[in-house]
Amino acid sequence: MSSQSSKLRRTSSIEPDPLSAPHIYYGQSHKRGDRTRTYSAILDKQSRTQQLPSRRISHDEVSIQPRKFIVDVKSTLALLLAQEDTDGNMQITIDDQGPKVFSVGSSRSNGFNKFDIRGAYMLANLLQELTLAQDYGRKTIVLDEARLNENPVNRLSRLISTVFWDGLTRRIDGSNIAKVGQDPKDWTPDPRPRVYVPRGAPEQYEYYTRVAEEHPDMRLDVQWLAEDCDADDYVRDLNDAPGLLAIAMEEFVDPKTGKTDLRGLPFVVPGGRFNELYGWDSYMESLGLLINDKVHLVKSMVTHFCFCIKHYGKILNANRTYYLCRSQPPFLTDMALRVFERIKHEPGAIDFLREAVLAAIKEYHSVWMAHPRLDPVTGLSKYCAGGIGVPPETEASHFEHLLEPYAKKHGMTFTEFVNAYNHRTVLEPALDEYFLHDRAVRESGHDTSYRLEKVAAHLATVDLNALLYKYETDISRILRAHFDDKMVMPAEFCAKGMPANYVETSAAWDRRARKRRLAVDKYMWNEEKGMYFDYNTVKKEQTGYESATTFWPMWSGLATPRQASVLVEQALPKFEVFGGLVSGTEESRGPVGLDRPNRQWDYPFGWAPQQLLAWVGLQRYGYEVEAQRLAYRWLYMVTKAFVDFNGVVVEKYDVTRQIDPHKVEAEYGNQGSDFKGVPREGFGWVNASYIYGLSLMNHHMKRALGAMTTYDTFVRATEALGLD
Repeated sequence: MSSQSSKLRRTSSIEPDPLSAPHIYYGQSHKRGDRTRTYSAILDKQSRTQQLPSRRISHDEVSIQPRKFIVDVKSTLALLLAQEDTDGNMQITIDDQGPKVFSVGSSRSNGFNKFDIRGAYMLANLLQELTLAQDYGRKTIVLDEARLNENPVNRLSRLISTVFWDGLTRRIDGSNIAKVGQDPKDWTPDPRPRVYVPRGAPEQYEYYTRVAEEHPDMRLDVQWLAEDCDADDYVRDLNDAPGLLAIAMEEFVDPKTGKTDLRGLPFVVPGGRFNELYGWDSYMESLGLLINDKVHLVKSMVTHFCFCIKHYGKILNANRTYYLCRSQPPFLTDMALRVFERIKHEPGAIDFLREAVLAAIKEYHSVWMAHPRLDPVTGLSKYCAGGIGVPPETEASHFEHLLEPYAKKHGMTFTEFVNAYNHRTVLEPALDEYFLHDRAVRESGHDTSYRLEKVAAHLATVDLNALLYKYETDISRILRAHFDDKMVMPAEFCAKGMPANYVETSAAWDRRARKRRLAVDKYMWNEEKGMYFDYNTVKKEQTGYESATTFWPMWSGLATPRQASVLVEQALPKFEVFGGLVSGTEESRGPVGLDRPNRQWDYPFGWAPQQLLAWVGLQRYGYEVEAQRLAYRWLYMVTKAFVDFNGVVVEKYDVTRQIDPHKVEAEYGNQGSDFKGVPREGFGWVNASYIYGLSLMNHHMKRALGAMTTYDTFVRATEALGLD
């Protein structure tokens, strides 16, 4: 028998999928009872066949079988990091100065024959796989090469579907309330886990009280929330005892006791450090979750939002007490419709849709079309969150440069002044104006941007009014198609001043949509510049700030076909850059420097929500080529950073940088880049944008992305080959 033929071994017919999820690959497939992937199985196999390798320590052995390596996890991990992680951040990237080659032994030869793993991408994947194996307690593993040289597009989409979403999924109930109930922003002398329960959910109060009694070591503080829970003074005083706000739960039968109990409905958080349910992040995440068939998660998040509107009056920025006065961009109707389309043949689907529409109608009337968010002159809406004093979720020291002069003016220490200002014993109208706009910026989700700074509460924004137009048209369509054109409004979903059991009809919502479109055209559309601008309701003029939110009316259907054409022709070239859409133009942002630092929602940064809404909007009006082009640019940029920087997926990107777009220098840093060894969550809405963007790509585009081909190179190649 030749040495080559001696290397051709029969593989087991029960080999696990080499690209299965880590809990399967390192958990189930490496169990002791499974002899197909254990070290001892390899030794047994060799002793049975007496087919020892003909020579030792050979490199790059030839095989027609998929290559596998046998690896001692601890020693290999240590050696790999010592050799390749030259900057000591527990990642292997193109910034590291190591040799970018590392030898491992093949499993066919019991580790005697060596194979070189080359390049930052494969070495980073090796680091990730070893880290995961260590997490699962594996000392020695058989590792498929397919996990190291996997097409990067396939790898990232696989990780999002099988790992990242799970890493971002949370529940809130007795199983984890000790952890999630304690607020990292609780700066009181005695921080402890605390949960506030609305009066309309007595079953939750009983549940959490029982948990507190059964586990006194938790020191769980269970409190009733006041009926008027978003009164400014009340919310301010809650800051002395901040806590988590209860969200929806479900009944289930506890398998340990056989008794019916409550448990939290699952939801997806923006990033790994979060434990709260966030507003518009959840909608953006839903676009990817639905493609990945995680409908139950999106359905649960809609249920949570309905609970919040019912009991707290709004979809909250997040479910913490200091967010009781603040909402976020509204997407509930579109989110509910997307879920309904997936579950419409299931029992209870129409009840789910009814609850969502009732909640959306209440939110529309009581939040967005009421004081202080409604501008009565134009009929347009603004972000204008309630609250008084310094935003409680931010340490007062964050505003030290702003507040210190006032403390000196009043002869107080910094702490004394903040307390006096918050409790209105000291009045400073200029500070009131500053924080009015600061809270509005935070409610907009675009915190922060020079588009909104020091003026946000006065602006009827393009984004918000486009979203409300979508509410109006969605609700009208839902009422006609599913509820015989009428919806009786029960008391718990009635806005203040509206009688219980009044009836909503599609005609009223059609009129609201027409009225809003006329107002947007009158106050926000600029024919000369070919785009929409925010409208300053105090100065009674357009701001002129060029923002990617100008494409949101295409997403919602607010733009006419002619306006959409003008936007594509005149506005799109202003925002399209290497990595997709930039949040705003450099000209509108203005110069930046030490005295005027960059803001994260301005040029040169790009965000997943801006990409997603633009893609959908372009498709809505038939601009498929433009949507694909923008999506390709964004996907390429995200994939390139993923390949070159150890699998990184971050909150935002500098879409003008071609090499390291995840390195963002702006306030709040960049969530998702600080991990050790292996990325475990990515970032919620970027995960979603990746999955959704891939659904827009044709076969040629996906192959080109996997080969790390820039869009311009791809276009030249396809044109040369005559491919569409």
